[in-house]
Amino acid sequence: MGILGFLILGLIAGAIAKAILPGRQGGGWVVTMVLGVVGAILGGWIGSLIFGGGLAEFFDIRTWLLAILGSIVVLLIYGAVMNRSGHRA
Repeated sequence: MGILGFLILGLIAGAIAKAILPGRQGGGWVVTMVLGVVGAILGGWIGSLIFGGGLAEFFDIRTWLLAILGSIVVLLIYGAVMNRSGHRA
């Protein structure tokens, strides 16, 4: 998967993660893309540890599920850090 595909995957996975989580998370589409890309990296790493395979092809369902789950984890951490620092998330 190329860089552009990875950025698109991150943007969509981050948006889906924001839609799944309750509450209002701050940040625009740039923050969503960054969180999604970091989440996709995290999800791919965890997937390679647990299942023996990380992110594969763009249209593989496992790639999307790992990216979305990783984005949810990163978004939860981001929300906890922003709430702790006194910023509204």
